[in-house]
Amino acid sequence: MHITLTGNLGSGKSTIAKIMADKYGYTIYSTGKIQRELAEERGLTVLEMNKLMQQDHSFDNIIDEKVTQLSRDSEKDLFIDSRLAWHFAERAFKVFLSVSIDEAARRVYNDDKRGEVETYSSIDDAKKNLIERARTEDVRYKDIYGLDYFNLNNYDLVLDSTFTKPEVLASVLLNEKKRYEEILMKNGLPETFDKNKSADAAKLRLAPRILLAPARLLGNASGNTRDNDEIYTSCAVVKSGAEDIEIVSGRDEIEKAAREGYEFVSVGYVR
Repeated sequence: MHITLTGNLGSGKSTIAKIMADKYGYTIYSTGKIQRELAEERGLTVLEMNKLMQQDHSFDNIIDEKVTQLSRDSEKDLFIDSRLAWHFAERAFKVFLSVSIDEAARRVYNDDKRGEVETYSSIDDAKKNLIERARTEDVRYKDIYGLDYFNLNNYDLVLDSTFTKPEVLASVLLNEKKRYEEILMKNGLPETFDKNKSADAAKLRLAPRILLAPARLLGNASGNTRDNDEIYTSCAVVKSGAEDIEIVSGRDEIEKAAREGYEFVSVGYVR
C-alpha cells in the first residue's frame, strides 16, 4: 500500500516526507510545493492562492488527476504529501498529521524557509492566518468535492506531532501501517480488494487509529515524554473543538498516560 499524508498546517508534513525518503526509501510526491510555486508565479500569498483556487478549479484538477494516476500506475512505494491524496489515491494507507494551533503558529513564524510568500508579524498573526487558511480550505473542499477534510474518521491513522520528534513519528507511522496491513491480511481479503471503493470498504469497518500527545489534550505547554513510540491504549474519547481537539471522556486515563511519560495515548473520536 502507498502512504498518503495530509494534516494541519504547520504539522511538519514536509519534514516527515524527507525522513521517509532519506531513511526508508520512499518515493515522495508533494503538492504543497506546487501550490507555493503557483502562488509565487502570480505574486500571491498562500492564502490568496487558496482563495483563487476556490474560484478556479482547474488547479485542483491538475493535482487530483496526477495523484490518482501515480497511485494506480506506480510499482514503487509512494509517499504522497498532499491535502486530498487520501481521497484520490488508490491502495493507500491514509495518514493525518495533527498539531496544536499554538505549536503550528510558532513553527511557521520561526520558519525562514517559507520565503516571502508566507511572512508574519508575530506568532499571534501567524495563528490567525493559519486559522483563516484552514477555514478557507475547509470551505473549498466541501464546495468542490463534498468532503469534510477535518473529520478524522476519513483517515486510517491520526498522528500527533505537537511534541514528538519527527524521527519517532516516521517510525510510528511505519509500525502502524504494518499493523493495518496485518489486519487486512487476517481478514482474508482478496488481492483485488480496494478499501477506497465503497463496496469493498463495507467489508472492512476499521475505526481510525488516533494517537495524540497526552500533554496536548490536557492543555500543557510542553510534553514530558520518553521520546519513543510507546502508546497508552485508553477508552478515552475526544472531539474536534473550536481551535483544537478536546476531551469528551476518559480524562483520568489521559492524565495517567501523561504522568507515566507515554508519547501517545490511543483515543476514540466523535465528530
